[in-house]
Amino acid sequence: MVQNTHIPAPTNFQLSNCTGRKRALLIGINYFGQKGQLRGCINDVRNIKAFIQRFGFREEDTVTLTDDQANPTRIPTKANILSGMQWLVRDARPNDSFFLHFSGHGGQTADLDGDEDDGNDNTIYPVDHTRAGVIVDDIMHDIMVKPLPAGCRLTAIMDCCHSGSALDLPFTYSTSGQLKDQNVLQGVGSGIMGAGLSYLKGDLGGVMNSLGGIGKKIGRPNRQRIIQTKSSPSDCIMFSGCKDNQTSADTSEAKFGMTGAMTFAFITALTANPRQTYLQLLNSIRDILRAKYEQKPQLSSSHPVDLNLIFTM
Repeated sequence: MVQNTHIPAPTNFQLSNCTGRKRALLIGINYFGQKGQLRGCINDVRNIKAFIQRFGFREEDTVTLTDDQANPTRIPTKANILSGMQWLVRDARPNDSFFLHFSGHGGQTADLDGDEDDGNDNTIYPVDHTRAGVIVDDIMHDIMVKPLPAGCRLTAIMDCCHSGSALDLPFTYSTSGQLKDQNVLQGVGSGIMGAGLSYLKGDLGGVMNSLGGIGKKIGRPNRQRIIQTKSSPSDCIMFSGCKDNQTSADTSEAKFGMTGAMTFAFITALTANPRQTYLQLLNSIRDILRAKYEQKPQLSSSHPVDLNLIFTM
């Protein structure tokens, strides 16, 4: 695998063999009765919950937050999501394997600490976001990535808009297996186009942020500082539904019904071939989506990855 040699890489990370305890946090939000209501997110959670059992994730070690449940502690409010994230990684040990799946709305907000190449933090929208607010990628990183010890795995599937760097993992890979820099903010024309596409797709976070970026000139932040502050000795891997500047489709697929396109592609790819390398899986997911969707899922990590290793969790 070829890597960009100009990016300093941490050497103190440890891979997980995923033989320890397993926990899963699954979040699906259809936003019933709200502007931008979705249709496939709860189905995504049901499908992914059944699928990950083949990797050893038991129902009793899984917390499911969906907005169709009667139990108030299982509604995906901001407070319950943050509590679920804390539960997921509590008392983490080497070779534990944790799994996070989020299907719902994602957006962007202005980056205040200079750790984003495009000037925007990525966010997810709890069901009560109009009252409680969104959850920013910095917070998710601080809760789920920063506390993990060396050799502890976190695998995240983020099926939402603007999710390319949703956990602030500093290493992102291309489909050729090369490390790539994050996208920089695009120009005036793309900002206007992005606002229009966000409006048409019902993207809650995209309209104002696309317009807000017009005329703003943002240089690349210090990459070495980002590597130092966001890399981890733990073993964190994330597959996102799209790039930071893209939207993710809420759609319908045969045998899946209403579904997020990323969740559909992830399950379909691994069902067809359970023993794929990380690079093969990224390309399989992209190939499945390419025929119908513009979104381009991303693979990012908390440390440099040998993409020739077999994917597991």
